[in-house]
Amino acid sequence: MGFPSKLKDFRHYIDGEGYAGIIPEVGLPKLALKTEDWRAGGMLGTLKIDMGLDTMEASVTFGGLTDAAIRQFGTGLYDGVLNRFAGAYQEDGNGTVRALEVFMLGRWHEIDFGSAKVGSDTSHKATLNVTYYRMDVDGVTWIEIDLVNCIFIVMGTDRWADIRAAVGG
Repeated sequence: MGFPSKLKDFRHYIDGEGYAGIIPEVGLPKLALKTEDWRAGGMLGTLKIDMGLDTMEASVTFGGLTDAAIRQFGTGLYDGVLNRFAGAYQEDGNGTVRALEVFMLGRWHEIDFGSAKVGSDTSHKATLNVTYYRMDVDGVTWIEIDLVNCIFIVMGTDRWADIRAAVGG
């Protein structure tokens, strides 16, 4: 019998600066294909046509008040902010620990200061529009996505190589 690997601890870095003790939660990007419905004559039903990747967003929750995201808000660069998530996942059946690292480039597009109430816990959340994403597990790249440069690699397979080649890229 096996057990799932569960997140036991993490650190989050923004442009190389660590925020241990300040960031209680990180929302890693959802990976989704952008699809269109297609049904033509001779088809029994509709299928989804792959049209590339959908928008990727990450969120970072900051405890208290910090200027980490504010300093970079409004940057003119689509990849002006580097975020790195480093997590330790442990399987409780055998004690195996796996390292997950997620590297994200993008820019903050929303900062939500939430509500303010005297004597209550405060936090604010920043949302990053992700243009580059790489997920490494135990030092092995599982997924790499670079939206601008048309890179889409999953477990070593370049899903977009034929399309780049067809257009001379």
